[in-house]
Amino acid sequence: MQSLIDLLTNKRQDVNLDVAALEVATIEYPEITPDPFVEILDSYAVELSERLSPHTDGEEFIEVAGAYMFDELGFCGNQEDYYNPRNSCLNEVVTARIGNPISLAVVYIEIARRLARPVQGIALPGHFFVKYDDGDYKAYVDVFHGGRIVDERECFDLASSIVSTTVNDPTYLAPVENHQIVVRMLNNLRSIYLRNRDYVKAFEVLTLLLKATPLSGDCFLQRGVVNIELRKFEQAKDDLQHYLILEPLALDRRAVEQQIRVIDQWLSKRKVTERFS
Repeated sequence: MQSLIDLLTNKRQDVNLDVAALEVATIEYPEITPDPFVEILDSYAVELSERLSPHTDGEEFIEVAGAYMFDELGFCGNQEDYYNPRNSCLNEVVTARIGNPISLAVVYIEIARRLARPVQGIALPGHFFVKYDDGDYKAYVDVFHGGRIVDERECFDLASSIVSTTVNDPTYLAPVENHQIVVRMLNNLRSIYLRNRDYVKAFEVLTLLLKATPLSGDCFLQRGVVNIELRKFEQAKDDLQHYLILEPLALDRRAVEQQIRVIDQWLSKRKVTERFS
């Protein structure tokens, strides 16, 4: 997982997105290694290249890539089981060919990267697109809905319908770096694992997020709660104290302080028990 950590901590910016995403997937699938799935992406890029020519322009590339990835290979968005953690795991996505918007975007971006095509991720609230822009031709692709081509207005409209509020800030259409894409993938898994009460995996995700955002009070608070569920009370106390340091005006300050006092009482009782056992 070192490549992922290097990317999250900004020690390296040359970490390939596919490798980092596959290391994220080891939270759900600890036994996997990246190489076999990187080779699958390599094979996709080779097959797509055989459908292109040296003179293929941007518009034709988008058309051919869409036909190959979504019609021929059958990649699609998992609308029926959207919150399944498998949808965020690149190993599953490249083999089952189904996923959520950001994981499908990673597949598209990584195939394009192998072919030296300028494709980047576009992170809107609630949805993720890819953008092709070679200076002569520009297009947005909705990879979750069959690779359909959309314009800027349609990007905003779709995002607005998902988050139930108006999305129209043009800064959302700025391409995001690999670091931001991986953090968003981790945030998706954080929500899923907390919803499923899978606290062991939630702890792993939150620990990685804190490497990327070490001043995130929210992550410290959530990891503190997770540590309580895992009965790691000393670590929970430390996380909650970090939260209060980072968020001195937190509205839940009294509740968190009370929780710390409860942890202290439990730790004192445990020490007494251990002393006389």
